[in-house]
Amino acid sequence: MPNITLPDGSNRSFVDPVSVAEIAQSIGPGLAKAALAGRVDGELVDTSYRVADDAEVAIVTDRDADGVEVLRHSCAHLMAQAVQRLYPKAQVTIGPVIENGFFYDFAYERPFTPEDLEAIEKTMEEIVKEDLNVERSVLARQDAIAMFKDMGEDYKVEIIKGIPGEEDLSFYRQGEFIDLCRGPHVPSTGKFKAFKLTAVAGAYWRGDSSNEMLQRVYGTAWPSRKDLKLYLQMLEEAEKRDHRKLGKQLGLFHFQEEAPGMAFWHPKGWTLYRSIQDYMKRVLDRNDYQEIHTPQLVDYSLWEKSGHAAKFAEEMFSVESDNRMYAIKPMNCPCHIQVYNQGLKSYRDLPLRFAEFGSCHRYEPSGSMHGLMRVRSFVQDDGHIFCTEEQIQSEVAEFMELLFAVYRDFGFDEVILRLSTRPEKRVGSDALWDDAEQALKDALIATGLPWELVPGEGAFYGPKIEYSLKDCMGRIQQCGTIQVDFFLPERLGAHYVAEDSSRKTPVMLHRAILGSFERFIGVLIEHYGGAMPSWLAPQQAVILNITDKQSQYCRKLEESLKNKGFRASADLRNEKIGFKIREHTLQKIPYLLVVGDKEVEAGTVAVRTRGGEDLGTMTFDDFCNHLSQDVARFGRSDDSLATTN
Repeated sequence: MPNITLPDGSNRSFVDPVSVAEIAQSIGPGLAKAALAGRVDGELVDTSYRVADDAEVAIVTDRDADGVEVLRHSCAHLMAQAVQRLYPKAQVTIGPVIENGFFYDFAYERPFTPEDLEAIEKTMEEIVKEDLNVERSVLARQDAIAMFKDMGEDYKVEIIKGIPGEEDLSFYRQGEFIDLCRGPHVPSTGKFKAFKLTAVAGAYWRGDSSNEMLQRVYGTAWPSRKDLKLYLQMLEEAEKRDHRKLGKQLGLFHFQEEAPGMAFWHPKGWTLYRSIQDYMKRVLDRNDYQEIHTPQLVDYSLWEKSGHAAKFAEEMFSVESDNRMYAIKPMNCPCHIQVYNQGLKSYRDLPLRFAEFGSCHRYEPSGSMHGLMRVRSFVQDDGHIFCTEEQIQSEVAEFMELLFAVYRDFGFDEVILRLSTRPEKRVGSDALWDDAEQALKDALIATGLPWELVPGEGAFYGPKIEYSLKDCMGRIQQCGTIQVDFFLPERLGAHYVAEDSSRKTPVMLHRAILGSFERFIGVLIEHYGGAMPSWLAPQQAVILNITDKQSQYCRKLEESLKNKGFRASADLRNEKIGFKIREHTLQKIPYLLVVGDKEVEAGTVAVRTRGGEDLGTMTFDDFCNHLSQDVARFGRSDDSLATTN
């Protein structure tokens, strides 16, 4: 007689083993109809799962995050079934859930077209109307291999042969379609309310470029048509904000095949880049960091000694010269230890904070590169803090205070915190890990902010906190990090003289706020849609004359603005004022200063914003004060002046 405890604390008893669906029905027909899955003692299961013993049970619907994931996972199967109905020779490979959707890879004789996607989507809708039961079964491995061989599903046979262990495998069938899957899945195909196939692309089998090319079909699924519509609108907005498109439109940067994954910065883009770098330099100076600069090319033996060659050899660029092998540095940490090791250090010297805008190079497969977001050449706002074990918590807390202030200056108020703890394969004693993890936990708790524990995802040398930003479209962008490292300083011979005159190895904190400049600039461009806050805008003001009679006055204004440190120019072309206003508005320049005869006579300017707001006529000094206050506000949303500069 199973006794079922529900999330509200109430209990229900049943004479015989009972399914999750039956438990939902006992609560009410509305819940039974909405049920997509269940949680039994914390484990996500199908609604057909039978509970034989006392258990805690929750009914999962599309109002739950788990329910939406089950919906999307099941929708991948729905798509695969539709593909095979239309194209019987297509072989099914893998089809996981991804952020906001799913994909499935197919082996087929030709690439799918947009017209194919429309046909697949229509067939999916037909299968939904059929409301086919989704049934789970279990097969022995050899039986499963034989079944898929008979079906001509060679990839499924290979997948099964590659699964370790000897236990039986679970499968899900809906109508004529069956696939290997752990589940859980929705109880029937009639549960889908809103889905859309969004793209098709090539993908190598198992992600290996030496394997055959497959067809990857992407889709998205949502609890309601309203949710789907909002998501598609967001995708449309994201396309408008694509940093690659805006980078070209605004003349910021470009990429070309002669230097794959490496940005060519144009004058306006480099101005933006330098504005961020200059800001970070001032921040670091105020927070007792010492800026250093280390070589780009370092003997390969250092990377072998540090352990990076063993773990990251495929990501490193190397070159031979003078019968020696060198690596173009993929990261800065081993080089920072070389600076630390010059001269004897005492406990009184700690903490010692080094910072470098270090240029790094890493090999990224051509298919994975994505504008500024994933490149082969990048600059990190890198820093390493050498400290004692006792100083870890205070250093982490101080770093987080700095990080939050910097993010606010860039216009990001929502930061997502994740603590990644010890992995299975690691260096150092459990006691050392206990202390490091507790120090990071205490620092997180002290913020008063929510944070997520991610067990087993720390680096092999120590735990870490990752800081992610939420942009204006709700997308999560991982940027900052602080990592505790007990391993590398010892491996590379770093030490200090302790208070008792013994020699000890310092703890090394790897920290970054922005991550890479390239990626952070990509995030900024998309967050602001290219309309940067005044302090970051490559050009902060443009002066527009109506006729040639105002040209001399405009040149004087331009010179005066530049002398005050503002980024300004005068557009004196013989074009209609409306044309010039529109052109510079599209270039997203914050302030447009229009000058006619009245303004020359009165010594004023007519001020417009790129958003079309008319700020009226101002004296030159009043406009300078207005722009100064706007710049000093940085990207903060609360109108307060920045405090990190």
